[in-house]
Amino acid sequence: MEIGDTHLEQLRTAKWLLEKPSLAARLADSVGLPLEKGFGMLPEKWSAAIQKAVNDALMKALDAAVKSLEGRPANPKSGSFHRVAVAAAGAAGGAFGLAGLLLELPLSTVLMLRSIADIAREEGEDLTQMESRLSCLEVFAIGGRQPGDDAAETGYFAIRAALARSVSEAARFLAESGAVNRGAPALVRFITAVSSRFGIAVSEKAAAMAVPVVGAAGGAMVNSIFISHFQDVARGHFTIRRLERIYGAEVIQQQYQAI
Repeated sequence: MEIGDTHLEQLRTAKWLLEKPSLAARLADSVGLPLEKGFGMLPEKWSAAIQKAVNDALMKALDAAVKSLEGRPANPKSGSFHRVAVAAAGAAGGAFGLAGLLLELPLSTVLMLRSIADIAREEGEDLTQMESRLSCLEVFAIGGRQPGDDAAETGYFAIRAALARSVSEAARFLAESGAVNRGAPALVRFITAVSSRFGIAVSEKAAAMAVPVVGAAGGAMVNSIFISHFQDVARGHFTIRRLERIYGAEVIQQQYQAI
């Protein structure tokens, strides 16, 4: 099936949003230093602490996805509100360094999820469906790519393919149970798959906030970049899912790779 000109332009925009400069590059520009400097300033054993915080934040986001994403109309203006709220959380967290980041991360993640869900609704997702709600959480994995990732192995469609089974299993479990059971194997597999990539982005955020000149004001700036990054990824992701519903996944993937 041939893609119409308007939809082809939308696909080009989606690819640009998904492939444009990484979060690490955007954060490094904001603090004026390569993130390697920030990584060197983080305390020992920071990696384990951040990964635990990421897992906890994603579980809270999953709970929010199950309980409260259904039934709200799309609100195009909500993105600005969520950016302000996440920036405020970053300002509070930035004042207390890494400890502050660990405390504000669950709140920031849930706020970002709500913004992602609004974008999903704008692009025609039916959030009464559990699979669509979990596709909002997929954005955290897609947005955790690194600049050196091999496009064939860790590009947009490769990440979706890697997550497909865990998304399907988690959606089936949640549709049947209606509640988040943190020990359920299907949910653990899904959260682990998302966490392994979202943790990359959170580590980059931590490195930016570790730079001494950042502080509270910088924490707000870093969080603003953080949520803007995931909003862009969400827009690209749900544009592609909308076009897939029209033309089929195979056609859209071929066109995406041809651009």
